[in-house]
Amino acid sequence: MCLLVPGQDALMNLSATVLLALGMSMDAFAASIGKGATLHNPKFSEALRTGLIFGAVETLMPLIGWALGMLATQFVLEWNHWIAFFLLLFLGCRMVIEGFRGNDAEDAPPLRHGFWLLVTTAIATSLDAMAVGVGLAFLQVNILTTALAIGCATLVMSTTGMMIGRFIGPLLGKRAEILGGIVLMGIGVQILWSHYAG
Repeated sequence: MCLLVPGQDALMNLSATVLLALGMSMDAFAASIGKGATLHNPKFSEALRTGLIFGAVETLMPLIGWALGMLATQFVLEWNHWIAFFLLLFLGCRMVIEGFRGNDAEDAPPLRHGFWLLVTTAIATSLDAMAVGVGLAFLQVNILTTALAIGCATLVMSTTGMMIGRFIGPLLGKRAEILGGIVLMGIGVQILWSHYAG
């Protein structure tokens, strides 16, 4: 995800806010499809739970970035892509290993993901939103409205992604967890590539 370029007297309009919110929610959407695919027939309540966790984290991250931006720190901009990359690489490798390890017929897919696993994944996929929050500190924006828009978009996209994953999971069987891990690692690589590609 690209960071907004601070501009003098720049004011984000509704369409820009919506586009930003959708852009920030894409990583969470991709990750949630993988999460949904690895579960055993997840219900809508579980999809909504995942969406709420992803949405809440995605709402907080621009606010944290905005606060850091007000302090004029460069740490987030210099290291956020590496932190996201290694977190997603770790989570993805873990899923791939678990996918290869669980080859017994009696091994049933889990009914739900652990809370802290979802929070960690949400943080990893939302570090770009924190970097965007740093940029927003230099623009004339209502940071609360923007953060809520990003969070709501992520809630909807993550819940939808989980439900899409529900239908993909039975088709993939044991390979779903491996694919989900590869998706997470791919998101990490994409974040790193986007940063250095400008």
